[in-house]
Amino acid sequence: MKENIQDFLKFLEVDKKYAENTVAAYQNDLNQFYEGIGAGHDGQGPQAWNEVSKAEIIAYIDQLKNSGYTSSTVARKVAAIKSFFHFLLAEGVLTDDPTFTLDSPKVKKRLPKAISPAEIERILRAPLDEIGPKSQRDLALLEMLYASGMRVTELVSLNVSDLTFDEGSATGSVRVRGKRASKDRTIPLSGSVVNTLQAYINGARATLIHNPKEDALFLNNRGQRLTRQGLWLIIKRYVEIVGISGQVTPHTLRHSFAAHKLSQGKSLQDIQKLLGHANISTTQVYAQLNKESGDQ
Repeated sequence: MKENIQDFLKFLEVDKKYAENTVAAYQNDLNQFYEGIGAGHDGQGPQAWNEVSKAEIIAYIDQLKNSGYTSSTVARKVAAIKSFFHFLLAEGVLTDDPTFTLDSPKVKKRLPKAISPAEIERILRAPLDEIGPKSQRDLALLEMLYASGMRVTELVSLNVSDLTFDEGSATGSVRVRGKRASKDRTIPLSGSVVNTLQAYINGARATLIHNPKEDALFLNNRGQRLTRQGLWLIIKRYVEIVGISGQVTPHTLRHSFAAHKLSQGKSLQDIQKLLGHANISTTQVYAQLNKESGDQ
């Protein structure tokens, strides 16, 4: 049974070209499902996937709900299970798919959290109180994150070659690479962000880099590409330093970027392009967020 999970993960990685983090999430969800139904245990639970019934899957879903998982997390785990069984059916491992008529859990829609422009300013200014290459790097990545509204993965995936600085002016742009070239998008950068980036590239980055062939824009202490976790820890540290209450994550800056742009008069269509949303309905939540903020 474990071998089938590995086959599915390989299918996602090689055939579907899913990102490493996405494949890892599927792996975690399916391994949890495998253990949750007691699969493979001698004399306990199913010994093959064709022995797993719809009733057992429903019981497992109820177990997740009762364990305190959010509706969105349960829905993601169920989606992983359904995709896995669809794969088993297509591969001929199963002759019947027990998840075919299984309803996906309803997800309670929660509005994204944004923080005020004043709080953003406090976070962006925090690295200025420190001296050294790391604080210069942190200033550049914080300004870039808020000025572009990029996703965390997109930011840490940036290369120096993705930046374009306009000759004769203080403006520029950054190319955000999608899974396919057709999904790439270009985000304009203001003069202040360009100046901060140029100072970082010519200063702190030149100090941090070990391998002259390294093209990653944001580097860690070892001169390697900064990771998602590394970025999260940097933001967490500055949020604690400035004393902002509540959870503020890298994605909070993305939400704040969108909400503030909308307040400044940017159209939903413009914000959709900047954020890289495939569907404008995803962008429309920021209009609701701004409305609720204004009502308070």
